[in-house]
Amino acid sequence: MAPPIAVRTDFDGTALRRLARSSKDADQTRRLLALATIYDGGSRSDAARVGGVTLQIVRDWVLRFNASGPEGLLTRKAPGRQTALNEAQRRALADRVMEAPIPSVHGVVRWRLKDLAQWLHEEFGVTVHFGTVSRELRAMGFRRLSARPQHHAQSEEALADFKKTSQPASRPSKGSSRRKPR
Repeated sequence: MAPPIAVRTDFDGTALRRLARSSKDADQTRRLLALATIYDGGSRSDAARVGGVTLQIVRDWVLRFNASGPEGLLTRKAPGRQTALNEAQRRALADRVMEAPIPSVHGVVRWRLKDLAQWLHEEFGVTVHFGTVSRELRAMGFRRLSARPQHHAQSEEALADFKKTSQPASRPSKGSSRRKPR
């Protein structure tokens, strides 16, 4: 079995406990107390018990602590999945959406998500689902707009005549219909 990784020598158990008391991050506090156990001569198994984790995780904490000090033990946000499009591709997509398609050139009368995904593949070699294109466009502030259809022979006068007027508000009854108790 390999020897355990040594912890930094510029801290001690007392200093780590003091930092743990002033920490606002509960996970950092737990990690600092586990490392304080190591500084006080405890085993890595004891530190794992104090931290409520496995030996491998204690090893990872020691590596993070050695590299960045107490700040390395703060809870970090997971990086997550990288976006499908980079900034240049997003700008090109926004420009493409802003310019109206020319039916004779582009072969469509309006941009569909499917058409934009195909264009991204042809232009940049990026294969994305049209749902991804939709998410990217929404993130850039674009919304799907649809014109409300209107009959070609519709007239304003006919609309005004067709609108119904509401009935006048009903009046409250004069008396209660319930009998009074004797």
